[in-house]
Amino acid sequence: MKTIKDTPRSEDRPKNKVIFNQIQRQIDFHEEEAVAYCEKEFPKTCDHFKQIMADQYVLFCKKQKNYGPSNISVGTNLDTKDDVKLSLTGLWFRMNDKIQRLKQLVVLGHSDVVGESESDTFQDLSIYGIIAQIVSKKIWGK
Repeated sequence: MKTIKDTPRSEDRPKNKVIFNQIQRQIDFHEEEAVAYCEKEFPKTCDHFKQIMADQYVLFCKKQKNYGPSNISVGTNLDTKDDVKLSLTGLWFRMNDKIQRLKQLVVLGHSDVVGESESDTFQDLSIYGIIAQIVSKKIWGK
């Protein structure tokens, strides 16, 4: 039996290991075959995918600490369909900004002049997509 003394401190644990363990526990029994296949056939891709997810989760938490949930819920509790629609509309605008940014960087080949890389833009877009799913379920900020 591990004691608190035997448990590695957060700074001693591999980066984001706790997050990966939580994700692994949530994989549905019926999906294990697909996961096992991908991890066997494409281990580097899967490892990198997991690292990106973990990095995004950490960034999400940092932004939540800075902004709180009201910037997404627009001060509502997401109690009504109109509250959810307002929040999703705001997310749509944010996502559209990111799509337009990617258009400039990727499609049109314009150079970056504001300090937001292509990777940063993809990361923000991905996080907004996850937030939108949470808002849709009315569990944002809870």
